[in-house]
Amino acid sequence: MKKSLLLTATILTTLTLTSQAQAKMKAEKAIAAAEQRIVEGIKAKDSAAIMANFIADDSLFVFDATIPRQYVGASAYKKDWETFFAMAQGPNISCEMSDLSITTSGKLGFTHCIIHAAWNDKDGKKVEVTIRVTDGFQKIDGKWLIVHEHVSVPVDFNTGMADLASKP
Repeated sequence: MKKSLLLTATILTTLTLTSQAQAKMKAEKAIAAAEQRIVEGIKAKDSAAIMANFIADDSLFVFDATIPRQYVGASAYKKDWETFFAMAQGPNISCEMSDLSITTSGKLGFTHCIIHAAWNDKDGKKVEVTIRVTDGFQKIDGKWLIVHEHVSVPVDFNTGMADLASKP
């Protein structure tokens, strides 16, 4: 009897751990896909495609690397993207994501990555930036959405200048 109970407990524990591991892998895959959709939206200069990965209400909070310091609400952040795309000449922007790290627990997830982007400004001059992005995700109605984003660049305190070509 004891062996049977022990075997049953072991099987149930194994099934539970396997189920949790599968749920974690599924969450990480969905979040990685959301981050990649944002990169593709940047490349295509498509603010709607980008914003589909963010919570669509006024609870969204973003610290961006550009002025102003913060955006509150999805409509404000979408306008920021549209302003940026209007400055970038041509149909596309070069954008690459690297060093993506994903952590999940239940209905919350966090990512951090490095984004390198390049475009031509209104005068045709090539602009290149490397930024750091941290996203806070929440699973809402079965979909992983960004509820908080923090975009930054390192600052050289000796010069007071942003390091837009940052390397580790």
